[in-house]
Amino acid sequence: MNSEKEAALENIKSITSAGRFDLEDHEVNLQAIASVPLGLEEVGQQLALAQKDLILKRLDLNGLVSMDDLPLTATFMIEKVEKMSIDEAILILEESLIEFENDVNIPMNEYDFYEKLVAMRPQMDEDSLGSSLDEKLKSGVKVNEVDPEVSSSSSSEDFSGSSPFQVVDWKLQTKLEAALIAYYSPYQEVRAVTDPYDDPTIPVETLRVYFLGIIWVCISAFVNQFFNDRFPGISLSSNVVQMLLYPCGKAMEYIVPKWKFKVWKYTIDLNPGPWTYKEQILCSLMSAVGGGTSYVGWNITAQKLPFFYGNTWVTMGYQILLLLCTNFMGIGFAGILRKFVVYPSRAVWQELLPTLALNRALLQPEKKENINGWTISSYKFFFIKPDNLNLAVITGSQLGLGFNPIASFDWNVILYRSPLTTPFYATINLCIGSFISFFIILGVYYSNFKWTKYLPINSNGLFTNTGDPYQVRNVVNSDSLFDKEKYEQYGPPYYTAGNLVLYGAFFAIYPFAIVHEIAMTYKPLWATIKNFGSSLKDWRKSTYEGQTDPHSIMMRKYKEVPDWVFIIVLLLSIMCAILCAELYPTNTPVWAIFFAIGINFVFLIPITTLYATTNFSFGLNVLVELIMGYALPGNGLALMFIKALGYNIDGQAQNYITDQKMGHYAKIPPRAMFRIQMFGVFIGTFINLAALNFKLNHVEDYCTPHQKQKFSCPSSRTFFSSSVIWGVIGPKKVFNGLYPMLQWCFLIGFLLAIPCIVIKLYGPKRYVKYFQPALIIGGMLNWAPYNLSYYTGGLYTSIAFMWYIKNKYAAFWNKYNYVLNSALSAGVAFSSIIIFFAVQYHAKDVNWWGNSVYYAGIDGGNGIQAHMNATVSAPEGYFGPRFGHLP
Repeated sequence: MNSEKEAALENIKSITSAGRFDLEDHEVNLQAIASVPLGLEEVGQQLALAQKDLILKRLDLNGLVSMDDLPLTATFMIEKVEKMSIDEAILILEESLIEFENDVNIPMNEYDFYEKLVAMRPQMDEDSLGSSLDEKLKSGVKVNEVDPEVSSSSSSEDFSGSSPFQVVDWKLQTKLEAALIAYYSPYQEVRAVTDPYDDPTIPVETLRVYFLGIIWVCISAFVNQFFNDRFPGISLSSNVVQMLLYPCGKAMEYIVPKWKFKVWKYTIDLNPGPWTYKEQILCSLMSAVGGGTSYVGWNITAQKLPFFYGNTWVTMGYQILLLLCTNFMGIGFAGILRKFVVYPSRAVWQELLPTLALNRALLQPEKKENINGWTISSYKFFFIKPDNLNLAVITGSQLGLGFNPIASFDWNVILYRSPLTTPFYATINLCIGSFISFFIILGVYYSNFKWTKYLPINSNGLFTNTGDPYQVRNVVNSDSLFDKEKYEQYGPPYYTAGNLVLYGAFFAIYPFAIVHEIAMTYKPLWATIKNFGSSLKDWRKSTYEGQTDPHSIMMRKYKEVPDWVFIIVLLLSIMCAILCAELYPTNTPVWAIFFAIGINFVFLIPITTLYATTNFSFGLNVLVELIMGYALPGNGLALMFIKALGYNIDGQAQNYITDQKMGHYAKIPPRAMFRIQMFGVFIGTFINLAALNFKLNHVEDYCTPHQKQKFSCPSSRTFFSSSVIWGVIGPKKVFNGLYPMLQWCFLIGFLLAIPCIVIKLYGPKRYVKYFQPALIIGGMLNWAPYNLSYYTGGLYTSIAFMWYIKNKYAAFWNKYNYVLNSALSAGVAFSSIIIFFAVQYHAKDVNWWGNSVYYAGIDGGNGIQAHMNATVSAPEGYFGPRFGHLP
């Protein structure tokens, strides 16, 4: 071995002397190691060649074309396995059996394998511990799952096709599994997009990051806000922006002069060399958090448009304060959430993995592999009757329930439930809930329960007692407050069958999810709470203290953002909210702002932990609007204001936390991430406002049901409808007169949690591990205006990729799955934006069957939309409670 290779290998070997909880044990110098290729024979020299092959197979790297130039991940992990003691490995596995007992993201066969390895320890004497796989194969010994010392009657067995969870070398595999947990990740999804090491010398927070970040925050914030009320929506996701950032970063690498200058005590390097993957991630994070949409855009839409509330006092000053307080308040809460949903390893956050996968494909070198015949790099990989009402009700994708086995080939529709990132068990549970609620909606509709047959089956709008769209200005005064005299003449609003089931599921999931999540995760939750309490007592204490996740250990290298900084952000946001409520006629008392903050403090942790592990999330919007409807009856504006705070605090906190976890995986310094995201949110706020006001003032027929550019505003309409029925009309009238069944859904949700907890805790783990009842109820939320057509294609995709390919072709899935997700999403975004501005914004006549069939027949909005006409068949020409006896 020449001196250069010895030096490169020494850079790996020199870090293996420390303990697994020591920072030095996870650091490498990428430049020094990558400068000289290391082959399989040159690493792990105390291990037999067959043992190293087994390690490569477990890492899904057995498809490498050449073994003379190993990926650094392989070199790093082989050395870790070689140096780890068997006693330490057993201890790690024993701790993991406790930690992962109820972790649904650890496959059952993998958990069983841990148990088997630990249970076999007493059977192993010194001879068996010392015998290597290579020696056993040469001597004709077969090592199987039942007894590691059963002899084979024939010559050596080929284990190349064996399962990774079949015991063929107990000592090696025990150390291998322990090393994966201690130095990498126990989750296949995380290993597919992360590294088990960090190089803290890589440039991160550079001037070119700020320059490109500002540009793409502006572009993303405008596009995403402009299209967010289109149905279906169009967005520039972080994956798409990353693909566009890459050539920009590479261009700056060559164009920007290599100049340095000093500002105070800091040296600014205009061009520190090649565009790095850490710069790419940091720039993407700035765009992700600053380039999104503002939830309160729906407040402004509902308040400004004349056929909603028509509030003329909604000035730019009000809008700025509203956006600033809601956008930054969630960031303040994010500081609290770090210990619960960023640092623990069980907080996987599947949603962000495609962005990391794309980053690796673009900027981190790959070794050539032959994976099931695929050798390309990840970067290169990149009839009916329209007038049949019953058929439209069941199969329609616009106004119906979307029951159609071939619903759509549009990736924008298939992508709705993130089928390439959501775990397979989560997709199945969600689909089960959607199909159960499909039949419930049909039963509600065709039985004419609560007059639903007089209305469309699955609209998110509100209707009068004659089936017409409900006009809120007919029941409020000039201050947008409830007017009883007008109400007695006009009547209450009514929900469709789809909306009734949606709200019933929402009311059930709050008590269910909170009780169930706390019961299932109380041990790690309580441990984190105690750790958080101790950090408050000692503010100098590291926020990473007590964390054993290898990525958390690596992050100790970087200076943290103190908790008090997040508290200051929270206090400033509260001040903006108070100014917004006091300076403008929002009809909102200040105490209601603190109510929204308090309810988030109580519910945010369990809701976010559920999101972190299952990729399923729901907001506090419905719960907040219900409570505020009781507290401030007849006040739709106050309800919308507090609902925006109640939802956006947790929504923005989850958004920021997601980015924190991405930075955690990519080893981005926390302070750099905090600075760049605060800056990005501030810029994005004003770009959001510009885009929002532009479309409100310049898009013709904005928010009308059949707007020609598809700006039908499903979210704004839902937001408006909720403010009317729960704010203006109020829950007392809803529960006591219109829909009394809905109030019982809270009790149903609470009572359902008890048997589900018992089943999960005491049922046979093999059968109940993937039973996720909170997700089943969550699947019932996917209606009005969405329907099954937005889930069917995703179900097929999930079966193919997240179950079949992931289990049968793991290496292929690791390399290509998340990149495929990013590539298809990018294609949708590019083509949709180009098509919109080319042929839709200034209408061009492109008339063919593929464009027109969508709007044909009843499902397209032509003809009758309900089974019964109230003016013809209802008593006295209207349905519901009689005038003079309204609730």
